[in-house]
Amino acid sequence: MSTDNARAAAEDSLEDYAFRYVPRTFRRWSAASVGATALGSIAFLADFSIGASIGIDHGTANAVLGILFASVVIVVVGVPVAYYAARYNLDLDLIARGSGFGYYGSILTTMIFAGFTCIFFALEGAIMAQGLQVATGMPLWLGYLLSTVVVIPIVIYGMRALERLQFWTTPLWLALALLPLLWILVSDPEAVRAFTSFTGNSDGSVRFGAVVSSAAVCFALTPQLAEQIDYLRAMPPRTASNRRSWWTSFAFAGPGWVVFSGTKQVIGVFLAVYLLVKVEPTLGHRATEPVKQFVVMYQTLVPDWLAIVLALMLIVVAQVKINVTNAYSGSLAWSNVFTRLAKHYPGRTIFVLFNLVIAYALMMLDVFTLISFVLSLYANVVMAWLVTIAADIAVNKWVLRISPRFPEFRRGMLHDWNPVGLVSVGLASGLSLLAFAGVLGADVKPFSVLIAIGVALVTTPAMALATRGRYYLRRRSDGIDSPRFDADGNPSGERLRCHVTGYTFERPDMLASAERGPHGEVQYVSSLALTLDDSDRYVLPPEAAEPPRWAAARQREA
Repeated sequence: MSTDNARAAAEDSLEDYAFRYVPRTFRRWSAASVGATALGSIAFLADFSIGASIGIDHGTANAVLGILFASVVIVVVGVPVAYYAARYNLDLDLIARGSGFGYYGSILTTMIFAGFTCIFFALEGAIMAQGLQVATGMPLWLGYLLSTVVVIPIVIYGMRALERLQFWTTPLWLALALLPLLWILVSDPEAVRAFTSFTGNSDGSVRFGAVVSSAAVCFALTPQLAEQIDYLRAMPPRTASNRRSWWTSFAFAGPGWVVFSGTKQVIGVFLAVYLLVKVEPTLGHRATEPVKQFVVMYQTLVPDWLAIVLALMLIVVAQVKINVTNAYSGSLAWSNVFTRLAKHYPGRTIFVLFNLVIAYALMMLDVFTLISFVLSLYANVVMAWLVTIAADIAVNKWVLRISPRFPEFRRGMLHDWNPVGLVSVGLASGLSLLAFAGVLGADVKPFSVLIAIGVALVTTPAMALATRGRYYLRRRSDGIDSPRFDADGNPSGERLRCHVTGYTFERPDMLASAERGPHGEVQYVSSLALTLDDSDRYVLPPEAAEPPRWAAARQREA
């Protein structure tokens, strides 16, 4: 490992902490500020399109029930994962390492998430390009390019720039999106009746298969939780003085994001029905385009030219708000994967560009027209992944007490691979994809995403029991005498010097080094230095395995 490379990575990651615990010295925002910033990222317009798409396919009743079902499941899955992120200041990759996947095994989950950021960047970029085409006649390919490059100046500056952007643009987005909608609801009661009775392409009956098929599209949005976590990991320590605001911000910006997302999906159904019933019945699936939806909505209030201007303003604001998050989170994910595999950190900016190139290619492939199919397919893998992590935290850590209670992410403390998460994700996603492809029969196909959820929920604790938890921890002690947590249970703010980089890092990011000092004294090494080291010279030797219940007892005593 090059010491210069480790130092460069330390300096660059002071802004984004791509593969590190987020220290107290960086987390200067209040809980309310972090929560508001996180909520700003859910301004994406794909929600409206998703709601409209499933509404047209299955009718209002099935679509709304599907949205509600998916929202409840996403909240249940999101609570344990988001809590670990906010409480222990870790992103989803770091959480996954100690929650059933191992140090290198979590690369699989990170790549799943990175793919999500590319897909949703492409969907949102396509919506912006459609708006530019309607307003200015700009060709789609140029609109795709513009929607891609516009986020670069903001994303490269990381969390500080994103916090300012989200704070100042959220009120504008809310006003542009909600005021014309409220006007339609008040001034046109017939539109509400048309919405409640709309049957779409179905026979009008409420069917469980249609509800689940609707929910399957919505489930593909679940990785938005990981993007919320990229903000939540900057939450301040929870203390007696900020407990109420901490929990409130956590609830709304963490698992509660889906309440806002689900509401937007229902609004998307309403807007599609309004277009098809009240405006232009021949639109068909073009009624799923947010550009069409919002132009028509504004036309009920203002002249046509102004309606186009306001719709374009809303679309541009929304696209920038969410796609800076997509590009930011994607760059964190890709840099995390590359750095662990290559033992080299070339800088996050490269991965911002890498993420954007993939997203632009998806736009050029017209991924927007396949939105329902792509999201339904992706949902099978997404739910297998996130249910596995949530089940490991909620069941294996807190009920069975096999998985280590406190999240562990540092190299040397973990085994490289843990079959608990890998087998669960592989089996759950494999079976659900077979069902989705129709291999298990036509009657089973609509329920493929439920197979992913159910198999992951059962396999995760079953694998932990079968392996007796022996693949979670390589060591139980990191060789440092001082505690990792303070009296309030927050990660300690004590700072220790890394003898490899020469920088000081906070206690949760540090381990004792296998390399003693010149006088035989204990030296400390940061998780960053270990990530970039390819020699194992600083990694402490493994400890003998211990039965998981004994390990859990020791953790409780500590």
